[in-house]
Amino acid sequence: MEFETIPTVPTADELLDRSLRRAAAKKKLKTNVDRANEEFVRAVAKAIHDKLKSVVSSFPSFERLPPFYQEATEILVSLDRLKRSLGAVTWAAEQVWTIGSGYTRSMRSGEETDQKRRQAVARIASIVHQVEDDLVFLNDARNVLRKLPHVTEDEFTVVVAGFPNVGKSSFIRLVSTADPEIAAYPFTTKGIIVGHHEIGKRDRIQFIDTPGVLERPAEERNPIERQAVSAIINTADVVLFILDASEHCGYSLDDQIRLLEEIRRLVDVPVVTVVNKADIQGIEGYPTMSTLTGEGVEGALDLLLTFRKATTQTNLREPPQPETQE
Repeated sequence: MEFETIPTVPTADELLDRSLRRAAAKKKLKTNVDRANEEFVRAVAKAIHDKLKSVVSSFPSFERLPPFYQEATEILVSLDRLKRSLGAVTWAAEQVWTIGSGYTRSMRSGEETDQKRRQAVARIASIVHQVEDDLVFLNDARNVLRKLPHVTEDEFTVVVAGFPNVGKSSFIRLVSTADPEIAAYPFTTKGIIVGHHEIGKRDRIQFIDTPGVLERPAEERNPIERQAVSAIINTADVVLFILDASEHCGYSLDDQIRLLEEIRRLVDVPVVTVVNKADIQGIEGYPTMSTLTGEGVEGALDLLLTFRKATTQTNLREPPQPETQE
């Protein structure tokens, strides 16, 4: 995933200290004082310009990212704020280069090069400190985005949804490679977890375990809940909605049904409903399972696999599209 390769973004002071030290080393190589001062300014400007440009280029083009990652970025750090900070750093890089180039040209006359060197460094440092908040924000955003799971676009994806503590993580753990934290209290899933179920040697299903999505208006949902909704909308080939008929999850069955109906309105893919904790209580007419005892879990998985098989067969039947003649 592209976020994983973003390097640490330095603070303004870290960037200046590193660049000044490198420039000082280059300055020592010049025996002529005026040429040494000119080389110092050139080296400082180039090092800072190149590093700032590198910071900007290390972030992906968000318009080209899959919808899930665009939504997740918006939820977690704000795309608009991210773009503003990247724009500010780009501006700073250009200003530093302009200042450095102007001073190095003026220093070729050999007049007052010590003073011009100090002026150039002061102006460059001022520019860098103007984007200090942007550099800090970009590093914080980098630390958050690097933790997003790798979601593969071209794999059949089952999104597991429902209220907190209904057994979503337990189901994912039983049927896939994911190892989510399991606990007997709500909201144990603090982010999206991805696992895979192998089908033979060359195929697999992707499972996405979402945080508990509360049945409340969209504007009242917190960032974790909105991230779950984004996963449901943007990645699902089928949604597995888990109900807890025993209501031991802490939410009434009526509230759970209302959330189920909302999710059905949100997506254009099949929504499979399964009742968990069937060892306590089930609902007539719904498939049941117990992630505690394991009873019915394979049946729920087999039900999901039928949608995978149907999708595969449909794709095989689709005739190739004719090439468009220019």
